[in-house]
Amino acid sequence: MIALVFTFSNCSKENNDSSNSIHNPLENPENGPAAGNPNGNSSIPTEAGLEDISNPDVVVGDGTPESCTCEAVVNAVAQGGKIVFDCGPNPHTIVMDKPAKVFNNVNPDVIIDGGGLITLSGNGSTRILYMNTCDLDQVWTTDHCQNQDHPRLTVQNITFADGNSTSETEYTGGGAIWVRGGRFKVVNSRFFNNICASEGPDVGGGAIRVFSQYNDQPVYIVNTTFGGAEGYGNVGANGGGISSIGVSWTVINSLFSHNRAIGNGGNPAQAGTPGGGSGGAIYNDGNTMTLRVFGTRIEENEVNAFGSSIFFVSNDHSGNIIIDNSIIQNNIGGSWYPAFPSISMHADTPIAVTNSTIE
Repeated sequence: MIALVFTFSNCSKENNDSSNSIHNPLENPENGPAAGNPNGNSSIPTEAGLEDISNPDVVVGDGTPESCTCEAVVNAVAQGGKIVFDCGPNPHTIVMDKPAKVFNNVNPDVIIDGGGLITLSGNGSTRILYMNTCDLDQVWTTDHCQNQDHPRLTVQNITFADGNSTSETEYTGGGAIWVRGGRFKVVNSRFFNNICASEGPDVGGGAIRVFSQYNDQPVYIVNTTFGGAEGYGNVGANGGGISSIGVSWTVINSLFSHNRAIGNGGNPAQAGTPGGGSGGAIYNDGNTMTLRVFGTRIEENEVNAFGSSIFFVSNDHSGNIIIDNSIIQNNIGGSWYPAFPSISMHADTPIAVTNSTIE
C-alpha cells in the first residue's frame, strides 16, 4: 500500500469571513456515531454555516412525541420557511411512509432544523426528502428551472436514517434526499443505512443525489457523517454516500466511512454487466465541477469498480479536485488510480493536495 503524506501549508481561504467551528448538538449524541469529523478543524465559510432558526415559521409537534408524525413533517416541508421540532426533550425518531416534498412556489427558503434530537426515518421503504425545481408537480416557477436561485434547502442538526429510494423509477438515486435546482446545504447532520438502486452505470447516492445547482455554486456538506461505523453505512450502485451529475461540492470537517458502491461494470457498463460500482464515498460525474474536501476523513468505504473513496470524472476534462487537512485511508477495492490511492479520475484532472494523508 502506498502512503502519500503532504505537509505543505495552504494560506488560501474559501471565504475571508469564516470560522473554525460552529455549535454542533450532534457532536456527542446519545445514540450512533457523532456528526462530523471530531478532528476536523478547517475553516467554515459563513455561507456554509448554520441558518438562523430563532424565529421559526413552522413548528412540528406540540411538545409530545406522538404529535410529531409523518404528515406533520410533510405538511411543514410543503409550507417551507424555517422548520423546527417540538417533540419533547428526548431524541425522537419520526417514521416516514412517504417523502416530504418541497414546493417551489411557496417559500424561497426551506430550513429543516432537528435541534440535535430528531431522526427522520424512511423505515427501509421510502425516500425521506425531495426537491426538484423542474418537477411540474412541485410547481414550475421559472423558464430556466435547471438554473434558478430558489428554493434554498438546508438540513441541519438532524439525522436521516433507513431511507430507501429503490422503488423510484423516474427520479432515481438519493436514498434519503434527492435535489435538483436552487441551492442545497447540509450542516451538523448524520446519514445512516440509507439505500438507493443497486445497479446502473450512473444512478447513485445511497444517502444524497444532487443535480443543477444555481450558477454552479457548490453544495456545502459541513460537520456531517455518512455511515461513521460498521452497520451504519449507506449503499447504492454508485456513490455510497453522495452522488451528482455536473455539481460542485465543498465538504468540510465531515466523515465518510463504511459506505458501499455495489454496482458492477462501471460507467459505461462493461459488456454483460448492469454497470456501476464506483465511488465508495463520493461520486462526481459531469462537466466543469470542483470537489473541495477540507478537514474530512474518508475511510473504510468499498467499491466493486472504481474509486473506493472518490470517483471524479469530467466528460470534457474540465474541473478539479482540492483536498486539504484531510485523511483518506483504508478504503477497499477498485482500480484506475492514476495519481492517488482510492481516487479515480482522469490523469489530466488538476488535483491539489495539502496537509493531508492519502494511503
